[in-house]
Formats: sequence, structure tokens, C-alpha cells
Amino acid sequence: MRILNFLTSSIPLGHALFTRLTPSSPSFSLLRRFTSTMAAEDNLRQALSAKLSEVERQGNQVRALKQSGAAKPELDAAIEALNPLKLEKATIEEDLQATISVGDGGGSVNKEALRQAVVNTLERRLFYIPSFKIYGGVAGLYDYGPPGCAVKSNVLGFWRQHFVLEENMLEVDCPCVTPEVVLKASGHVDKFTDLMVKDEVSGTCYRADHLLKDYCKDKLEKDLRITSEMAMELKEVLSKLDVLSAEELGQCIKKYGITAPDTKNPLSDPYPFNLMFQTSIGPSGVSTGYMRPETAQGIFVNFRDLYYYNGNKLPFAAAQIGQAFRNEVISPRQGLLRVREFTLAEIEHFVDPEDKSHPKFSDVAHLEFLMFPRDEQKPGQSARVISLREAVSSKDSKVVDNETLGYFIGRVYLFLTSLGIDKNRLRFRQHLANEMAHYAQDCWDAEIETSYGWIECVGIADRSAYDLKAHSEKSRVDLEAQEKYSEPREVEKLVISPLKKAIGLAFKGDQKKVLEALEAMKEEEALKMKTDLASKGEVEFYVCTLGKTVTVNSSMVTISKEKKKEHQRVFTPSVIEPSFGIGRIIYCLYEHSYYMRPSKDGNEQFNVFRFPPLVAPIKCTVFPLVQKQEYEEVSKVISKSLTASGISHKIDITGTSIGKRYARTDELGVPFAITVDSTSSVTIRERDSKDQIRVDVSEAASVVKDIAEGVRTWADVWSTFPHHSSGSADE
Repeated sequence: MRILNFLTSSIPLGHALFTRLTPSSPSFSLLRRFTSTMAAEDNLRQALSAKLSEVERQGNQVRALKQSGAAKPELDAAIEALNPLKLEKATIEEDLQATISVGDGGGSVNKEALRQAVVNTLERRLFYIPSFKIYGGVAGLYDYGPPGCAVKSNVLGFWRQHFVLEENMLEVDCPCVTPEVVLKASGHVDKFTDLMVKDEVSGTCYRADHLLKDYCKDKLEKDLRITSEMAMELKEVLSKLDVLSAEELGQCIKKYGITAPDTKNPLSDPYPFNLMFQTSIGPSGVSTGYMRPETAQGIFVNFRDLYYYNGNKLPFAAAQIGQAFRNEVISPRQGLLRVREFTLAEIEHFVDPEDKSHPKFSDVAHLEFLMFPRDEQKPGQSARVISLREAVSSKDSKVVDNETLGYFIGRVYLFLTSLGIDKNRLRFRQHLANEMAHYAQDCWDAEIETSYGWIECVGIADRSAYDLKAHSEKSRVDLEAQEKYSEPREVEKLVISPLKKAIGLAFKGDQKKVLEALEAMKEEEALKMKTDLASKGEVEFYVCTLGKTVTVNSSMVTISKEKKKEHQRVFTPSVIEPSFGIGRIIYCLYEHSYYMRPSKDGNEQFNVFRFPPLVAPIKCTVFPLVQKQEYEEVSKVISKSLTASGISHKIDITGTSIGKRYARTDELGVPFAITVDSTSSVTIRERDSKDQIRVDVSEAASVVKDIAEGVRTWADVWSTFPHHSSGSADE
């Protein structure tokens, strides 16, 4: 069984981990620490296993002496020998726990604490709210509050700027309700499933892979007594989790004795569950539909019109932002990362399958970032820094299939890091061969590290021509492009000529469907039919639109190859698809932006979100230093100027101390605060450094606008305007 093979395989940590890294490389020290941590963990687990055996032997000796009524001096000597062994065991356990904490980036306890602090702050400041909260809420559904809506709007606005405008894409907006025939053609009706297991007593359903993942992680992080061999096995399971079959998942669940987490009841074998929400279109209920699980299909079915709109030219890209729906099994541990309704931003870049070069690839070829090629995804190995030029163009180390795919990987990297995602906690992982669909050329995921581990936030895939061909076949509408030749070319073409009279006599009412099926045959199938007709006189032929096999004889069709002059080439375009989970990206941004800093007296800890101005929900606050009429009038003048400049802001005229007002807005991630302390000039404070400059009232709005829109940096204005020192900025 394959499951047993991978569970028992051993993977060396060898030199491959450090390929192309030097001591000065950005990831060298991280990787060296990672591998040394792995080795230390292995050694400590072995030492603990040996020490547990010693403790058990000595403990058995003490118990035997007690039962036999041994003399007190002999019993005391045995106990005296046992105590230091227990102390040594406790010391090894402490060292092992510390090593595990380093290895998982700070330990599960620290991760849980970070996650809880972030989530508590987000809920308290109304970034998001559990939907239908007054009725107890519904798992997997959340509402965005005012600051959350603003962050989401800013992220989507930048996405449009970065992709739709800069790449001259065609944006569409398609319905959420999709007819069944569309999703039948795309494969979603039959194959869009997760593997579930069911509590055999209560009937509660769980994602099989999630239960196995939680079991492995809990064992590795909390059970110090598992052997080093067992630890390696569990890590191997985690590395292969996404590609395990139903049978393999079931074997693991049985092997490890995993039960229902709430009741500890036994679990059923894994079974597929379709994730789409089914509905009916129209009051009759005759027409079945689904809430779309992705936005891409709306673009594919509109390809013909979009191609015409683009002047019948390739390549071109279409983009769509919209809601998608998946009837997921939701675990309380997953929070905002796994929801049932979510926002997707998807791009379908249509390209000639024979030419996947990109004219702007040189703009991103110099980028270097963490990449995790499929051949290196083994226990003990980690992502490494690779230049995009090397990943796409190098003969010896090429890992990305083509320039267009590489170009979009680079653009996704720039998009995420511009939002505020930490580049050291962002990697691009290539799909394993058995993760990819059979038609896919190459697939990469942009994964972001959070307290939940590495989270897939963007998928970038070369889907070949599968989608357009599937819809073309189902709809009987050609979804093709043309390349016109400068000079006619002589080519050999397969010609399928159904004889309508003979087919009509044989199939009567089914004549049209048989004709269409014969004309739609692929070359390989048609040539085989020609050979069989020549030798047998008739063949069995499956007509998918009839759902049955019919008999075709040599009087019904002629198949031949003829030389023809062609003035153009007709082909089905390939598709490069970057797909963005906007909610996941935003949650990762929250974690990457969050930190705590002490008050001036050290008695309090304040929450801060270090959002870049690009995505901050509010760009600026305006504070009268004290409650004075003239200061409030100046605040209103500045507010009017900020509004005219399109800068989101908030005035706070409460009598609260200025330090507390700063802390309140820092917790919302507001990057700048204007404090009105005179009628002629004001101070502008930067959130993270807490530095302040002094500017004239008339300049305040324009300075904030320039920094918020990236025209100037804080360093620019810091070097231009007088500095202001105030103890209140540090409160």
C-alpha cells in the first residue's frame, strides 16, 4: 500500500537544503537554524526515550522492593537512584519543549496567544462580527464592520490598480447563481468535493484531512514522549496531507485511533461531499442551479464576446471580483480563514498555447523570494530564495513552466508585499504532481505564514485549454482564437463527412445529435473509426448527448486526410489563472501588522496595527489638543480639506487625554494624526515611530495626502519640516 510506503520512508536532510545559498543569503541563517533545530529535536526525543526506559526500570525496582518488604536502607538506595533520573527526564522534557517552540516559530502556546490577541482586537474594534450574532451566529459566516469594510475596499482598490489597470485587463461582473449545465461542464457537479467522515453515533460531519492534521500537530507539539521515528512519520503525513486518497486517509485515521473530537465516538470511512450550495432557478423548481463556488466560469463562458471586444487579439486577460460560496465543514479553530461565503478576485489570462512568453517578464525577472519547488518538498527541507529569472529561464534549475506564469508569480509577490505582508513569511509552493489536475501544466500557491501555519491565499495555475474546451464541447459553441498567416500555408487536415441521408434513415429523431458527435471527434478517435470501418464495415460509437452507444456503418460517414491551403490557424487558447482569496489575504495582513508596545510608564500594553497607508481603514485623525472653540474650528477647516482631497479621516473632540486618543487610533491602524495645538500650525504624528513634525494649517491636508498616496514618504517630510517633541506622543 502506498500509504505504508510513505509512512515508513526516510528522507535525508543532506546538502540539497542549502543549494545555491551562501552565508550572506537572506534565508541562510534561517535554514541553518531550521535544520539544526530538526536535528536537536530528533536527538532530544531519542534521549528522552532512553531516559524514560531508565526511569521505568528503576521505578519497577522500587515497586518490587516495596512489595517484597525489603529493608529500609535497600529501598532508600533504590529511591535515591530514581530521583535524579526523574530530574534528568524533566530537564530533557523542558529542553525538548523549548526546541519544539523554536521549531514552530515560537510554540503553539505563543501562536494561540497571538491569534487570540488579534481576534479579540478585531472583534472589539468592529473589524468583523460573527453574522447573526444576536441569534447565536452561524459557523463560517461573518460580517465586516466599518474598519473591516474600509480595509477590504482598499485592498480591492489596490488589486484593481495593480492588475486590472496596469495590465489593461477586461473586468466583468457575472451572477452568483449559476445554471447546473455550466458547472456540469466545468466538472464541479461531479468532482467539487471534500472527503468527510461522520460521527457514527451523532452523525456530525468532519473534514477527514483536518482531523488528521490536528492529530499530527497536537502530537508533535504536546506529546513529548513520542519517539523520533514517530515524529518523523507524523511530519511525513503532514507533508503529504493534501494528496492522500480516501483509502489512505481512512487508514491513517484507523492507525492512529482518531475519534470524533466532541464525543470520542468512532468515525465512518471517508466519503466525498459536494461543497456547492444547490438552489432552483425560477418558481417552478425545474431548473437546477448552484451558488457559484468560484468566479472563473463566468469569464470562460463569455470568452467569445470578450475576444471580439478585444479586437480578436491574444493575449488578453479578463478579471472579476465577486462573492463565492462553499458549504464547508467549519472547525472553530479555523476562524476567519475558512468561511462559507467569501470574496474572490480572479484573473483569466488567455494566451496562445504555442507562445507563452510575456513582453513584460523582464520587469519582474530580478525579483528574489522564497520558492518551494515540488522536488524539494520533503521532511527536513524548506523553501529557499530563488530569483524569478533562474526559476523560469535557467536550463539547469528551471522550475516554473513558462514566462507568463512566472510573470504573474512576480506580480502577485509585489502585490502582497505592497499590502504589508512580510516577505520573510511569504513563499510560493509548487503543487506536487499528484495535487494537480490532469490537464494542468503547472500550479503554484502563494502561501503566507500565520499562527495557523502556512495558509494558501493565492493560486497561480496554467490550466492549459481545459476550461474553454469543456464549455465548447458541452455548449456546441466554438470558443477559439485565430492567428492569421502572412502567407497561405499548405497543411494536411482530417476531413469528417457524415452522410446525412443514411444517418437520417438510421437514427430519425436522433439524427442531429449523431451528426454533431461525429463531427466533434478528435483526430485519434476518427482515424481509429476509419480503420475499423475499413476492416469491419461498422463500429460501435458512443454519443454523449444521447447517453448511449449506436452502430455506425461505412455508408454513414467518410473520413479522409486532405491537403489544404490555410490562411489562418484556429486554436483553443490556454489560460493562466491567478485566483486571490481576499478574506484570507486580509486576515494574514492583520496578523502580520499586529504588535504590542508598552505605555510610557510601562504599566500598560497597547495594541497597534502597522497597516501601510495604502490599506489603512482611516488615513488620518484630527485632534484638537484641548477643548477650545478656536482649535475645533481649525480642526473643521483641516477636515474639509482632507475630505476634498479624498482622504479618509476622523475628528476626535472628546476631552480624553491626547495620549489615550493616540492609543485608540493606533489600535485601528491609523498611520497619521494631526494635533491642533494652535490656530496657525499643527503637528503631524507618525504611528510607528511616534515622531512628529510641525506644519502650517494650510499645508496639513496636502502633506497627509502626499504620504498616504505614496507621492512622498515619511522620511521625506521628516527631512523637510521642523520636528516637534512632545511627551504625549509616547503615552
